[in-house]
Amino acid sequence: MCTAIRFTDGKGNMYFGCNLDWSCGYGQRVVVTPLGWTPNSPFGAMGHMRHTVYGMGIVAEGTPLYFDCANDAGLAVAGLNFPGYAQYEPGAAEGKVNVCAWEFPLWAAASFATVDEVDAALANVAIVDRPIDERLPCSLLHWIVGDAERSIVVEHMADGLHVYHDDLDVLANQPTFAYHRENVRSYMACSPEVAGPVRWRGAELSAYGTGSAMRGIPGDCYSPSRFVRAAYHNAFYPQKRSEADNVSRLFHTLGAVAMVDGAARMANGAYEVTVYTGGVSTRTNTYYYSTYEDPAIRSVALGDFDVTGSEIATA
Repeated sequence: MCTAIRFTDGKGNMYFGCNLDWSCGYGQRVVVTPLGWTPNSPFGAMGHMRHTVYGMGIVAEGTPLYFDCANDAGLAVAGLNFPGYAQYEPGAAEGKVNVCAWEFPLWAAASFATVDEVDAALANVAIVDRPIDERLPCSLLHWIVGDAERSIVVEHMADGLHVYHDDLDVLANQPTFAYHRENVRSYMACSPEVAGPVRWRGAELSAYGTGSAMRGIPGDCYSPSRFVRAAYHNAFYPQKRSEADNVSRLFHTLGAVAMVDGAARMANGAYEVTVYTGGVSTRTNTYYYSTYEDPAIRSVALGDFDVTGSEIATA
């Protein structure tokens, strides 16, 4: 399972990140795909790299498979588990731009500079269930795409492709984004304020202290609960000015929905943990990340790489 958020600082720079929650890692590393790299796009959705892409992922068959990534123009993408709902085209759809599910983050980040551009392109896109090889079946995902202006959620289901404007700038797992967006209305009375005092007949009731008006925000690991909790923190976190303070905001907000070992057991008996928390600052084109085993925040700056070359780099 996973949770993702997006926000901006006072100058319009976007910070975008996610938790990858699972029972194990995949050998993921920060991957930088430069402008000179030649895409391996089975249906020709990607002709060439229009933007340098960097983020967390693995490399298979000489191709970057990104869990989350951003580009040099300030666009970011993250894929989150969506089993039971995601359903891709079984093969290429006639008359459409056919994007393999595994290449969707790279396709979006390598090809477009803004969410508006992605949104417009999606009107003629089909997402196809074609694995990159027999060892790596396509994960059942939906995606959040963000820039300095807004974010959207992309879901490909049995009835086709759905694109939603995400005015909460948050995404979790199943059910659909439409469900999550409606469910948040059940918590609209929650706030950071101190509740009361109020009178019940002759008694005056006052709060024990801070957090009283937040009562009702769910604290469990269930996907709808994580969505609500992330949306609450993302909505009320005070705006910060410096790079350090905004990176801190990103990791503290995602930490509020992180999975702790032993809290949630999967059907196979393994426990989910937050394998890594990662995110990007478009202010500095820097990718920040921490892992379950090492919570210290590390950083990889795009400016430290040759973005005009032809070879994929990892850090």
